[in-house]
Amino acid sequence: MAFEFKFPDIGEGLTEGEIVRWLVKEGDEVKEGQPLVEVETDKALAEIPSPKTGVILKILAKEKEIVKVGQVIVVFGEKGEALAAPPPRPKSVGVVGELEEAPEEILATEVKPKVEKPVLVSEHIQATPAVRALAKELGVDINKVQGTGPEGRVLEKDVRPFAEGKEKPVEEVKKPTKIKKYDLYGYVDRIPLRGVRRSIAKAMVKSKYTAPHVTAMDEADVTALWKIREKEKKMAEKKGIKLTILPFIIKAVIAGLVEHPYLNASLDDENEEIILKKYFNIGVATDTPEGLMVPVVKNAKDKSILQLAEELTKLAEKARDRTIDLADLKGGTFTISNYGALGGIYATPIINYPEVAILGVGKIREMPVVRNGKLVVRKILSLALSFDHRVVDGAEGARFLNTVIAHLEDPDLILLET
Repeated sequence: MAFEFKFPDIGEGLTEGEIVRWLVKEGDEVKEGQPLVEVETDKALAEIPSPKTGVILKILAKEKEIVKVGQVIVVFGEKGEALAAPPPRPKSVGVVGELEEAPEEILATEVKPKVEKPVLVSEHIQATPAVRALAKELGVDINKVQGTGPEGRVLEKDVRPFAEGKEKPVEEVKKPTKIKKYDLYGYVDRIPLRGVRRSIAKAMVKSKYTAPHVTAMDEADVTALWKIREKEKKMAEKKGIKLTILPFIIKAVIAGLVEHPYLNASLDDENEEIILKKYFNIGVATDTPEGLMVPVVKNAKDKSILQLAEELTKLAEKARDRTIDLADLKGGTFTISNYGALGGIYATPIINYPEVAILGVGKIREMPVVRNGKLVVRKILSLALSFDHRVVDGAEGARFLNTVIAHLEDPDLILLET
């Protein structure tokens, strides 16, 4: 008997994924647990195993297609069984293929959606900006949604079911059109927004739209810290560990988070609560060939400088060769973006939502500074702290930076806490 296998939620809060590569084909006999398909979800690659033993009757999702959780992607059956009729595919799921090369232009299909009246959002309806944005995105008139929150507040869990229960739009009218391979000024390439780049785009928009960003900048004299790192680097190399300045920065950040817990937090919009995290999971933005990823060092407060250095190296390697586990990209409470490794001095980093702060770290420069009335050359590290102004005030952000700088400028404070 035919069995429809639906795309499963293989990660916390997963809603969709992209089919990267099918590891089987129609007509193949597979065993339970055998790798079935390779998918990309939330910046990580994962193999989905076969849920049962049987024959692949029909594959319903093409490679490069984005599928939703709960969508049927493959149909199983028994040997010799034929598929009577394939299950209907959701009209909302689109397939983007490669554009064939043409000297001037190629034929494509443009979907002309049903013309609807704009959704009006009443200010009398109680809902957070994030929920209102979600309603707009889903095409829901928030005035018609029955809120289940305090005093009738409309919550996210009210909007989504309402959207799913709406009447389906009439059949779209497909109109042939030509997509040109050039614009007014010359030839162009059209590259589908997919994979890691698509995840980054969605995350950045959500962060900037939801959290009002403020960025505070300062500098730290890390001359003494640099000397300690240079001294211990050879000892670390004998143990097969690459010791950079980053583990020391993580320790300084944790000291700041302990003293200023509102930066190690998230904001629950629906229940209007600030959630202070009692654990310290530090994400480190990592440049990879596919785009930006943020591996997370779990329980960083309990790890030594050398343990942090070793784990950072392993996580970065896994991120770059796409073998990193989805769990290693989740659970962060604070993020560090070390753009200085690529030569940057200052930036305005975007918060890794739903966290409330991110520290940007620039390159270390030799600069002339005045110490005790004398001009001396010191190693200066530039810092940029972006924070969610709904949770953190400017004064608290400055105090956090002061704590971080104090630990970076006096390495004994860091070593006492390792």
